[in-house]
Amino acid sequence: MAEDLTFGIFDYVIFAAVLCVSAGIGLFYGCTGGKQATTKEFLMADRSMGWFPVSMSLLASFMSAITLLGTPAEVYTYGTLYIWIGISYCWVIPIAGYLFMPIFYRCNLTSAYEYLERRFNKWIRLAGSLTFCFQMVLK
Repeated sequence: MAEDLTFGIFDYVIFAAVLCVSAGIGLFYGCTGGKQATTKEFLMADRSMGWFPVSMSLLASFMSAITLLGTPAEVYTYGTLYIWIGISYCWVIPIAGYLFMPIFYRCNLTSAYEYLERRFNKWIRLAGSLTFCFQMVLK
């Protein structure tokens, strides 16, 4: 028997409330923006944050909405072999953090693409960016 999968009144009310709260938070911080006047203050918190909030920020940016929505479908389709990706994160992330983060911090870099531009040139940075975009489209 087919189930009716449409939004009802209650669904629309909840959806509208979530959008209004999200827009309200954005407007509040957009109008009362605080002391963030430069890109360095906005992106790097003027290098004044401790390790825990920075770690949580990196974790939140690493776990995209696509990851949260796509992982259950991936596991359902292909089985539990997907767990090896999660297990590999447990040792790859600390190693990468130990090797690369100190270099980025000392060089005042905000991204790997900025490092590519400083180390090589802007064309290598562009090639890296386009490679990432192409890989994301293929995913």
